[in-house]
Amino acid sequence: MRVAEVFGHVIGADAPIRLVAYDGSKSGPDDAEVALRIESPRALARLASAPGTLGLARAYVTGEIDVEGDLYTALSALADVTLNGVSKGDFARLLATVGPVWLKYRPAPPELEARPRGRLHSKFRDSQAISHHYDVSNRFYEWVLGPSMTYTCAAYPRPDATLEEAQEAKYDLVARKLALEPGMRLLDVGCGWGGMVRHAARTGVHALGVTLSRNQAEWAQEAIRREGLEEFAEVRHLDYRDVPETGFDAVSSIGLTEHIGKKQLGSYFRFLYGKLRPQGRLLNHCITQPHTVNKRKVDPFIGRYVFPDGQLESPGLLMTEMNDAGFEIRHEENLREHYALTLRDWGGNLEQHWDEAVAEVGIGRARVWRLYMAACRLGFELDNIQLHQMLGVKLGEHGASGMPLRGWRAEGVW
Repeated sequence: MRVAEVFGHVIGADAPIRLVAYDGSKSGPDDAEVALRIESPRALARLASAPGTLGLARAYVTGEIDVEGDLYTALSALADVTLNGVSKGDFARLLATVGPVWLKYRPAPPELEARPRGRLHSKFRDSQAISHHYDVSNRFYEWVLGPSMTYTCAAYPRPDATLEEAQEAKYDLVARKLALEPGMRLLDVGCGWGGMVRHAARTGVHALGVTLSRNQAEWAQEAIRREGLEEFAEVRHLDYRDVPETGFDAVSSIGLTEHIGKKQLGSYFRFLYGKLRPQGRLLNHCITQPHTVNKRKVDPFIGRYVFPDGQLESPGLLMTEMNDAGFEIRHEENLREHYALTLRDWGGNLEQHWDEAVAEVGIGRARVWRLYMAACRLGFELDNIQLHQMLGVKLGEHGASGMPLRGWRAEGVW
């Protein structure tokens, strides 16, 4: 059986994708919108050494597999393989074809793969993991994320809203949930490039942000100076566990919990609880698994190339950990469709700046990002992953929450 025919059997005869292999073989409809090109026998060796998403990703990152047409469309056609891996039966067929190739080539993993050292979720190792993903290039992130420099799920007020409108709506939503008012104090942990910090500061809130990425902290501080917000805003290159101040009116955690680890969730929420005054609020915004997982499970491509040591938990577990840390849970919602739209727009930005991005970070890293954003967009659309916001309050004396009987400042939130 020739190479394209083997792959065609794996992805299924009805898949709307054309396969073209280096041995001249072809499979699939000639008029397919996208084509998967197997450029080298080394791609087969990748699949033999790491079946499923990791092998496919390694081959794509190195250019041993390429895609003609839109990558998201190709992944949609390959959804069963990319999201669920290759079945044992299909892998056996592949192995019969690629086994001799693997013995000949045995390619080493690409150098872009992260290999953090030290104890899992120690400060030293967490710093390495965060640096791998975020200390890439601020210029690169400006092209991908757009003017807001916001690297978390937006909240689209309308289907046709721009990415910038949606990111501003997200920050406004967080501010309303936290009931931020002028003169209050906000702690934003894992603050990124300081988007929430600057949003709060523009309304007279005293906001402190912390991040493990030096590049992010430097960019954020410059943005604060540029906007004349020094009186109200500060971003530090600091582990959230080293923040000395207490008595904050509110804490926002937007996209940090994914990096914490299951065993550390209790201490994480207890730490944030200790930073709040009585009746202070926590808004936790993070990616989750749709179902409870008993073992540490991260897509190997994401773990090696995108978020080293990342870990996704179920919304039920997160809510339990928040509750057990002392928070009263007051509101929760799933924004997964919004994250699919956010990734769509980030992917569009990358394509618009593709040549500049390649020149800035290299073709391998640019391909990592293209693949990661397209695959995650599909994951959110298919409910393979979700995005949840949970609002908790630290009760005061006699159970006083400080919450209104219904909703909060702004009509139509509940």
